[in-house]
Amino acid sequence: MTRAHDAPRPPARSVPLDHFVGMYEAKTDPWDNATKWSDQRKYAVTTASLTRERYRRCYEPGCAVGLLTRLLAPRCDEILAVDAVPEAVRTAAAAVRDFPHVTVQRAVLPADLPGGTFDLIVVGDLLYYLSAGDLDELLTGLIERLEPDGELVAVHYRDPSGGTYDGAHVHELLRQRLETVIHHDDEWFVLDVLKFRRS
Repeated sequence: MTRAHDAPRPPARSVPLDHFVGMYEAKTDPWDNATKWSDQRKYAVTTASLTRERYRRCYEPGCAVGLLTRLLAPRCDEILAVDAVPEAVRTAAAAVRDFPHVTVQRAVLPADLPGGTFDLIVVGDLLYYLSAGDLDELLTGLIERLEPDGELVAVHYRDPSGGTYDGAHVHELLRQRLETVIHHDDEWFVLDVLKFRRS
């Protein structure tokens, strides 16, 4: 998808943390990720799109209540999953408590990017909440932490009306920096598995 001149733009400032904290105060699973078929399908497509049977070290920014984290756990030797909302961190930690190799921490991005590198980075339904500056900083930070043969998996909601800044737009930015090896695009979400371009 090529963005038109008058297409939606990133928010002028990143959506404030208080907005998400309020959502979790009102409801443990604000987006109903555990019960919506569209999300269950999205998670199934995501895990089916991973090109390897197993990964050494995975990073999942914006893990929410940990449903995708739990599906990734059997495929990874180690996972670091983070979210900015304390209640989300507590819920996600409880969801993966039977996987001792999974760590769930609070992190506000892009400021709190982790150290080290990862052969799998999975980011879902996060990037379109960021301002252009924060988005650029986070994408740069994620790519810096991606190992040379690693995979960055991005999966984001698409607005069926086409009227908001959504997954189609943020994935276009990712595809400018990395090579897409798997692409899924439907009415409700877009998914890309990306790697460093071959020289």
